[in-house]
Amino acid sequence: MPTLSATDVLTQLNWRYATKRFDATRTIPAEQWAALEQALVLAPSSFGLQPWKFLVVTTPALRQQLRAQSWGQTQVTEASHYLVLTGLRTTTADDVDRYLQRQSEVQGVPIEKLSGYRKVVVDFVQKGWAAGDLAGWNARQVYIALGQFMTAAAMLGIDTCPMEGIDKDAYDRTLGLDGSRYATLCACAAGFRAAEDKHATAPKVRFPLDQVIERR
Repeated sequence: MPTLSATDVLTQLNWRYATKRFDATRTIPAEQWAALEQALVLAPSSFGLQPWKFLVVTTPALRQQLRAQSWGQTQVTEASHYLVLTGLRTTTADDVDRYLQRQSEVQGVPIEKLSGYRKVVVDFVQKGWAAGDLAGWNARQVYIALGQFMTAAAMLGIDTCPMEGIDKDAYDRTLGLDGSRYATLCACAAGFRAAEDKHATAPKVRFPLDQVIERR
């Protein structure tokens, strides 16, 4: 299958930055946004459980509310699309069963043949190292999805800005998540950089490769 060259990949990753100002007049084409939504669907997660829900916020009034709950950051309302990433507050045996039922449907495997795998996953959820902080474990899966979303966007020439500078409790109230199984973790604005965003041409500040990668 056709692949991007190593040079193409590095060019796009160097082009990507956390966009501070978006061009509010430009909208991500529907076909490209659909691909980004599929990038979220295809994101990897531990055991494949997918402990997340992604909210695409399009209502202008709602985005204005969220901007106020994001310390006035303009990306919330100026970007073409605004994504809120949420994770399960806990994981239960029912969540495992939901995933295995989907696996049975998609792969045509009789559900009874998955019983051994079910025991492994349920035992981990209930007794494994993550059992004491399932919300934290789930959050780490969500950040994998965020990374995949941002990388896919960069490959398409779409700008993003991951955002943790938000009032997550206020987001939960505004988005109707209070009392639900999901909690806001972070957000990501997506669109096209504004010409006046001076950060677009600033050199990336990264430690040298030999300081962050060891070969043993």
